[in-house]
Amino acid sequence: MDVIILGSGSPMPHPERAGPATLVQVGQQRFLFDCGRGVLMRAAAAGFGAQNISALFLTHLHSDHTTDFNDVITTRWVMSPGPSPLRVFGPVGSRQFSERTLATLETDIGYRIAHHEDLTEGPRVETRELEPGAVLEEDGVRILAMPTDHSPVHPTLSFRIEAEGKVVAIAGDTIPCDGLDAICQDADVYVQTVIRSDLVSQAPALRMRDVIDYHSDVAQAGQTAARCNVGHLVLNHFVPAPPPGREEEWAADARACFDGKISVSHDLLKITC
Repeated sequence: MDVIILGSGSPMPHPERAGPATLVQVGQQRFLFDCGRGVLMRAAAAGFGAQNISALFLTHLHSDHTTDFNDVITTRWVMSPGPSPLRVFGPVGSRQFSERTLATLETDIGYRIAHHEDLTEGPRVETRELEPGAVLEEDGVRILAMPTDHSPVHPTLSFRIEAEGKVVAIAGDTIPCDGLDAICQDADVYVQTVIRSDLVSQAPALRMRDVIDYHSDVAQAGQTAARCNVGHLVLNHFVPAPPPGREEEWAADARACFDGKISVSHDLLKITC
């Protein structure tokens, strides 16, 4: 099982960090978790396209995690040789989000159908809303969805992927909570969005300081990893992003409470477990 960080960035545009998106690959199955800014550009660099995505999982509906949802829909539709519904799994609200996204694409869809004789219908999106505790099983892969705490954003999900005797935990945006512990327990790889609360707390803008209360900081990510006996902690979605050459500073707070492997992610970081 491979984990590829397609986007390690945050809502703040960064020249070297695409928006939040993580790929988990098991054999020929490719599961995409979130679809932030630039996801298909990074997917191309990783050697696959929208038509190769087995399913898209949404942790929540914040814009930075869903910015390129429309691009995934359109590109899959246009690049597939025949009908190829995009399977989407996400929290309650995802079905309406999918329907509204398709509505915004109606004009473009009409243009393309009018121009291309072999396009006779619009893109298909099959959206399933997941309640906490939902389990998906197919072709040797088991995916568990659990609730997280990103209040006032609600509901939000984290995912535990079990395959080939290994476990990957995709946390999304959350502070420590029981649902997060459930997906992380004994995980081989745990991907956690993080902030540097010591730096964010000094920001002059209140809306910047506000993010502290609904994201894990680096130390909390380390504490969760230690508490749940994680093998490899992957820090992701940095606020603020670490300057080049100073990545170890961003890992230091986690290292103080977790003695396992820690990676400060970058776009296209690949981890095999």
